[in-house]
Amino acid sequence: MSGGGAVEARLAELGLTLPAVVPPLAAYQPAVQSGVYVYTSGQLPMVDGKLPVTGKVGAEVTAEEAKELARTCALNALAAVKSVAGDLDRIARVVKVVGFVASASDFTGQPGVINGASELLGEVLGEAGVHARSAVGVAVLPLDAPVEVEVQVELIAEA
Repeated sequence: MSGGGAVEARLAELGLTLPAVVPPLAAYQPAVQSGVYVYTSGQLPMVDGKLPVTGKVGAEVTAEEAKELARTCALNALAAVKSVAGDLDRIARVVKVVGFVASASDFTGQPGVINGASELLGEVLGEAGVHARSAVGVAVLPLDAPVEVEVQVELIAEA
């Protein structure tokens, strides 16, 4: 998948680079397309093949750190979308975001953490980035990641 359009130009304006697609950790695809929809698998906040931080939010990881990690998850999700859509400019809208936060037992700030992903999508895609969302606290995530985000987008149909 080569080239970049307006969405990738906007990423560059924000000082962001679309990363390589994070390879699957198990038996799944990073993203699949069904009709005009692309569904990503849960994206961890991997940077250069590793997690920058591990642990539970509200214990080893602060809510602010986790919010930044959620931004990374969303960036990884956009890379996964591009891997099947070919061009991020085909995104008509983000339909749904589901965020999982590995939470200490008394942590209740999951929505604020997942705002990191939601805000990134809004900054990059504008109105097309506005979406429905769930933010869920969980006991543990793969590799002891603090955050995981999955995204569902609707594409502009190819002519």
